[in-house]
Amino acid sequence: MVQSIDRAMKIIQLLISDQQKMCWPISEIADHTELPLSTVHRLLSSLVQYELVTQIPETKQYKIGNKWMEIGLGMLENLDFRVVARPFMEQLSLEVEESIYLNIPNQTDSIIIERIDSPLKVRIIDNLGERIPLSIGAANKTILANMPKEKTLEILQTLQVHKTEREKILDQLSQIAKSGYAISYGEKTEGTASVASPIIGFQNQIMGALSIGILNYNITEERITFLIDRVKNGAEQISKRLGKAN
Repeated sequence: MVQSIDRAMKIIQLLISDQQKMCWPISEIADHTELPLSTVHRLLSSLVQYELVTQIPETKQYKIGNKWMEIGLGMLENLDFRVVARPFMEQLSLEVEESIYLNIPNQTDSIIIERIDSPLKVRIIDNLGERIPLSIGAANKTILANMPKEKTLEILQTLQVHKTEREKILDQLSQIAKSGYAISYGEKTEGTASVASPIIGFQNQIMGALSIGILNYNITEERITFLIDRVKNGAEQISKRLGKAN
């Protein structure tokens, strides 16, 4: 039984190993898994029966089945985003001694759904439930940068962002998508800055952003580098818990 499970998982892992190759002929599956063709055929038949693998009738090739999506979405529905994120936010706040925020997208805005206050007396506090246009701030720009481009353009047009400013933001979003973080200075509140990283969930869908609020007087190049490293690490840990593929 254990050997069959191990072999079946080899097949599953192969079918999801290459984003550019969605379908596999049985001969290639046997070659890559180093399993006998008869064994692969038997295992595939069982996997197809349980909808974990799908066979395409026209080509007789195999691809990952929709059952995995059903399982994944069912697990996500049982996860409370805030409950998952909060321990990582608490740890991040202790590491950086700043206020930590969790934002989620909502139409053309984002909403702050969780906050961990800085342990220091002087700190930044934005209110839970506050709505902020997605064109403003590091957290929101990391969200926009990880949306499909047509959706991003639609949001910026709905927010009536001027063409010149829109082009500037699009350039920023391209850099944010590549680097995995964003920094903003005084875009929402004068005298403050923010460092943020996106939270990516199941099927690489953008779910929100983790951010650190900073007072301007506390900013140095060394400090910013440290905060970027910490917020990216925190967002990555939350993302993995929410189903992001490795």
